Amino acid sequence: MQKLLPYSGFSLTLLPMMTKVLFVCMGNICRSPSAEGVFRRLIDEAGLSEVVGVDSAGTHSFHIGEAPDARAQAAARKRGYELSHCVARQITADDFREFDLILAMDWENLSALQQQCPKVYQHKLMLLMRFANEFEEATVPDPYYGGPEGFAKVLDYLEDACQGVMELVRKRATQYQAA
Repeated sequence: MQKLLPYSGFSLTLLPMMTKVLFVCMGNICRSPSAEGVFRRLIDEAGLSEVVGVDSAGTHSFHIGEAPDARAQAAARKRGYELSHCVARQITADDFREFDLILAMDWENLSALQQQCPKVYQHKLMLLMRFANEFEEATVPDPYYGGPEGFAKVLDYLEDACQGVMELVRKRATQYQAA
C-alpha cells in the first residue's frame, strides 16, 4: 500500500514501511531456515509479503552456501513449508542495521550475536521463544544430532513462536497503514 503526500506543489510517494525479521541459529541449516519457512508462509497467508521481510543466518560459517539439512526439509515439507530457497549464510555487520528483529534460537547464539552487535542495535536481539504462547521453553533445541522426532519438535516450537512474532509485525503494519 502506498500513500501520496502533498508537498510544495508535488506529491511524494511513500513506500510501505518494511518490517524485517532475521532468524539465527548456529549453522543456518536446521532451525533458522525452518523458522524462515514457517514465518514466510504466515506472511504470505496474511497478505503481508510486501511489508514484512524475512531471512535467516548462522552465527558460524560451518555451512555457508549449503541447502538446509535434508531432515529439516523433510519435516518442513510434511507440514507444507518450503525451505528449498534457503541457502546457509553467516550473519553480517549489515544485518544488525537492516533487520528490525534478530531472533536467536538459543542462549549460545544470542550471546554470539550480542558480542558482534553494535550497542546501538542491541535492542533488536531476542530469543525467538519469548514470542511463544503455547510452549514455555526458553530456547529452540538443536535437532542436528538427533532423529526425525527432534525436527518435528522444533517445528512445533517454531510454529508457536512465529505466530507470536506475526502478531507483532501485523500490529506494526496496521499502525503504519492507519497513519
